[in-house]
Order: sequence, then structure tokens, then C-alpha cells
Amino acid sequence: MTASERARGDTPAQPAPATIPAPAPVPPVPPARDAILAGRTSLGIEFGSTRIKACLVDAADPSRVLAVGSHEWENELVDRVWTYSLDAIWSGVQAAYADLVADAERTHGARPATYGAIGVSAMMHGYLAFDAEGELLVPFRTWRNTSTGPAAAELTELLGVNIPLRWSIAHLHQAVLDAEPHLARLDSITTLAGYVHRRLTGRSVLGVGDASGMFPIDPATRDYDADLVARYDALLAEEAPELAPGLALGRILPEVLVAGQAAGELTAEGAALLDPSGALRPGIPLCPPEGDAGTGMVATSSVAPRTGNVSAGTSIFAMVVLERPLASVHHELDVVTTPAGDPVAMVHCNNGASELAAWVGLFGRFAEAAGSPVDADAAYDALFREALAGESDAGGLLAYNHLAGEPIAGLDEGRPLVVRTPGSRFTLGNFMRAQLYGVFGTLALGMRALADEGVALDRMFAHGGMFRTAGVAQRFLAGALDAPVSVAETASEGGAWGIAVLAGYLAEAERGVSLDDYLRRRVFGGFAFETTTPHPGDVAGFGAYIEQYRAGLAIERAAVETIPHAASTPEGATR
Repeated sequence: MTASERARGDTPAQPAPATIPAPAPVPPVPPARDAILAGRTSLGIEFGSTRIKACLVDAADPSRVLAVGSHEWENELVDRVWTYSLDAIWSGVQAAYADLVADAERTHGARPATYGAIGVSAMMHGYLAFDAEGELLVPFRTWRNTSTGPAAAELTELLGVNIPLRWSIAHLHQAVLDAEPHLARLDSITTLAGYVHRRLTGRSVLGVGDASGMFPIDPATRDYDADLVARYDALLAEEAPELAPGLALGRILPEVLVAGQAAGELTAEGAALLDPSGALRPGIPLCPPEGDAGTGMVATSSVAPRTGNVSAGTSIFAMVVLERPLASVHHELDVVTTPAGDPVAMVHCNNGASELAAWVGLFGRFAEAAGSPVDADAAYDALFREALAGESDAGGLLAYNHLAGEPIAGLDEGRPLVVRTPGSRFTLGNFMRAQLYGVFGTLALGMRALADEGVALDRMFAHGGMFRTAGVAQRFLAGALDAPVSVAETASEGGAWGIAVLAGYLAEAERGVSLDDYLRRRVFGGFAFETTTPHPGDVAGFGAYIEQYRAGLAIERAAVETIPHAASTPEGATR
């Protein structure tokens, strides 16, 4: 598709749900070994902030996970920029893929050599800039960087929609404002998922959900908003005329695809990149690459209006599918889309469970030093359950999880803090409850903007490793949001499973089945969700906590101003 075609909105929209046939009857599920050897499977790969995961599902029953693999990795702070190297991307995904293959062989006695479909997803936003030969021009700038304030403010005013600091267009325009020399050679920009997909298939495309974190999407065309593209191109012609022709957005942005559209096939070069052993065969179709927000919506069946989900990892964000456009621009809210292109309000917080993980690691080390070592899961379970013994307001303790800057809280940088007064009840239960409340603190501030807009919500689902301990984080989140929260068995698999499900959707989309129908009938039809309703004591206790938390942000700002940012070492992996 040409840039002009995209500007006209020629990307086909999905058919209206009323005209979509039901999914085909679910066939009997064959033995896992047969499905793996015959390639009747879907493979999902997701690049999270601290772990690369691979997930293999049965095409006949996408809720059935056949094998998994993973590889831990960490971002680096290089010259005050949060980044990952390209070498780390490829060595990491090769390790995760090899781990999945080993799991399939160990569990089912079958080594996969082909798949029915593959999908790639990754953390959204950021800035990967390439020249015409495909060479990376500057180190990958991840979503975690908050150095784009002037650009984001100018673009928000110009475009009339909130442009967050982490969006790709904010990174591009900040480079323009800073007159960075690499712009003279710039040929294309993309996200992490888009980069990996392009290396595997040779196609520069993005799923609409991931694309909506690069530049605003028009919900009517499910493509970049043509009017806003024209406004930005005009701004460039005025502010940087010597760069304007080369930086025209229609030329440098990836093509946008909706869920279910063909997005290329695995090339021989791509197969060798993923599996250096040579066993993986090329020719496998790939679905559009997506962002972690989109795969989180899929993993919780939250793609229809009035549904939402919370995804907790290194970052934490809430997604609510909208029935109508927002009435006002809110700096706390991004407007992005589902993988099908429907508008979504997103409350994104840069800081999620990493600080919590660091404290769990510290207590685990104490247990080891005391001669009673416990594994990480046991440490999480014990400490989470201790939080249930804490007071509903955490006894006057406050925990700030800000390892990085946090726009919703007005912070350009982060300084993790634990704050208490002499009168606070400093117990382990209160400390752990404060840490869990701290994970949800900034999210709760952002969710108030949705409440002010009168956004209706029927279901809120949660996923991420911190929800594996039943009845703790889920309960506290319900209290923080004052809304029921549901968790499914796949909560800890998250986006890798979600993108495997999207890969499997390719076949159903050809029949005209909508993504929502596919998820509700084929994937989640037999799922049991555990739902926790908010406890009045938790609602009141978190309400008291968040008021103190909001007031205490002045302490955070003072810490950023007075305590220099020391050289970074990798943080502990989140659960």
C-alpha cells in the first residue's frame, strides 16, 4: 500500500459484527504431539521489559498452551538513555525460542519445525530509527525515556490530542528540535515489534494497536489520521524545511494493518535469525506485529466497548475500550486502539512492579543469609499474604515505585522512596501493603480522569505475574479502582499467549469472524474467571492512602532535584 493510499484510508476496516458469521465448530482436539509435528499450532513471541517469552498454542484450541520458553534481559541506562542493544534483541529471542523448543520436546516428545502462524509483540512506543540500508542510526530509545517534554507539549497543542512523552512521534520531533545529525540519513522509524517483524518477513508493517502508539489513528480509516499527518508535515516544512521532504510521515512510518490481515511470511533469513539450528522452515504466515497493550487486551478478552484490563509488569497500564470519543484532552490519558482498530483510553504508568520485585529479592536474600532459603515464588507468596495482615491504609506508610520518570505524577526522573512518620505502624504487613498499593498509586491518579469523563465499564480484567498469588494483588486493585476485577488462569502468561492467539486468528479472519467473537467463542468460551469485588474497608483504606500519596509527591520531586541520578545497574526482574 502506498502512502497516498494510506492517507485516503484504504486499509479495509473489519466487517460490522452483525454481519459476521459465528466461528467454525471447534474440532476435536488432537494429541499435542501430533499438532506440534503437523504445524497445527500458533507461536507467539513477546519482548517484555524484563523477559522475552515464547508461547505455543494449539490451533484447534488456542486456550491450550503446549509449550513455553523465556529469556531474562534488562534495559541499560547508556548516556542517560534507557535502551536495549540489537545484539541483545536477537540473542534473547533465540534463547527464548530454544527454551520453547526444548520444552516441547521434553513435554510432548516433539520438536516443532513449522507452525500454522507466528506473531510478534513487544513493549510499545519508543524510537528505532534506520537509514536506507537498514542500519540503526541511534541507540534504541525505549518507552521508558522521558526526555521529550518540549516535543510532546508542542505536538499536543498542534494536533489537539494528547501526545505522551514515550510516543514515537514525540521522540522524532524532539530529535528535530534538538537538530540531531542522524535525521539527515533517516529513512524509516518503527517500534521494537515492527523491527523484529521486518527482519523476519521483510515487510515494514505494524498492527494498528502498536501503530497507535507511534502516531494518532483515525478510527474511521483505522490508519494514521490523514489530517494530523498533514499538520505535522506542514509544521516540519516551516520549522525544518531542509528536513521536511525526507521526514514526511507517509514515507517513514510503517504500514498499518488490523488484526487478521496477512502481514507477510517467514523468510529463510528470518527463520535462521529465530532458530540458528536450521530446523525451522520458512514460509510460515505472520500476523500483524502488535504492542503489549494490544496483546494484553486479547489475553483478557477486553476488545469490546465497556471492557477493560490492567496489565502489570515493569510498567503498569489500564485500557478501557470506549463507546464514544473523549470530550476533552487529558494528559493522563492516551487514545490508542484495540488490535481491531477500535478506540481505547489508556492510562499508562512507566513504573509498575520493578521496585516491588527488588524488595522481594532483598527479603529473599535475607532468608538465604539466615539459613532458610526460599525460591522467588515462595518469597512472593509469603510477602503478599503478609500484606493481607496489614492495615487497610498501610498504617501510614507510603511507597513510591518511581525508578523512571512518571508523567502522570509530574516527574521527569524517578527516585524510589519509602516514607513514614514517627507515628506510622511500621510492620511487615503494612510495609508490603504499602508496596502493593504503590504499584497501583499512579494508575489510580490517572483513572480519575476516566471517571470525570463518565466512561462506563462493565468488566475489568487483570493480568501479569503479580496476580499469580490468589486473592492479594487482585483484591487490592479492586479496592484501588472501586470496581470488580477478574483474573483468568492465563494471567501470568500475558502477552506472549495473547499474540499467539492473534496469530491463530488469521485463519478465522479469512472467514469474516470478528476478533471479539473469536475471543469470546473460540478462546474464552470455557474459561473460568475468578472475580473479586471491592471490599469497603479496602476502598476506604486505599482512598486514605492515595490522598497521602498525592500530597507526598512533593517529596518525590524534591528527591529528584537534590539527589543525583547515579549510574544504573540492572533492576531485578519483575514477576
